[in-house]
Amino acid sequence: MNFQAGEVILIDKPYRWTSFDVVKKLRGALKVKKIGHAGTLDPLATGLLILCTGKKTKEINHYQAQEKEYEGTLVLGKTTPSVDLETDFDQDYDISHISDALITETLPQFIGDIQQVPPIYSAIKVKGKRVYQHARKGEVVALEPRQVTVSTFEITDNQFPTLHFRIVCSKGTYIRSLVRDFGEALGAGAYLASLCRTRIGSFTLKQAYALPDFIAQHQVFTQQ
Repeated sequence: MNFQAGEVILIDKPYRWTSFDVVKKLRGALKVKKIGHAGTLDPLATGLLILCTGKKTKEINHYQAQEKEYEGTLVLGKTTPSVDLETDFDQDYDISHISDALITETLPQFIGDIQQVPPIYSAIKVKGKRVYQHARKGEVVALEPRQVTVSTFEITDNQFPTLHFRIVCSKGTYIRSLVRDFGEALGAGAYLASLCRTRIGSFTLKQAYALPDFIAQHQVFTQQ
């Protein structure tokens, strides 16, 4: 691989790493200056992260625009401010009224072209700061809804109150927002327990390297 000229790298992002952590690690290991990722994954998410080096960084927007596929688990009956496990639980709900039929009836509300408000713990900038920076200080920031497209939202395994799901969606879709809004529609609240991105366009997670394996194969050592 010629990383200076330009390569597309597929990495399975490690749990609790930020997408920039992966960029920084590879920049050092590959001794390449120009490198970036095509689509952020939250620190608590894992899965496919596309990185481009050299002249291939010009194609980042192309990869970011591709359809995404995710698999994960959500839990009904509790919420957190971040909608995942980054923050502590803040509310409990009665879930005795939720049936399999209600879950099935509610899902179609979140399929197609929908409006969603990004989570308050997100990297969107407001007044020059990331929204999560405002949220961590207890500052309230109003975020505008945006249109996204969800072509698939299905429950693949129901272990109530834990639901395993698969989602296929457009660029800009926040899975945490889907989970938050789905829980609200059920009158029970919900949080995202786990998330893995399994596909971006035609690239799949099966094609991706574990980060340590990729570095072991391609690391550039400088002479002392």
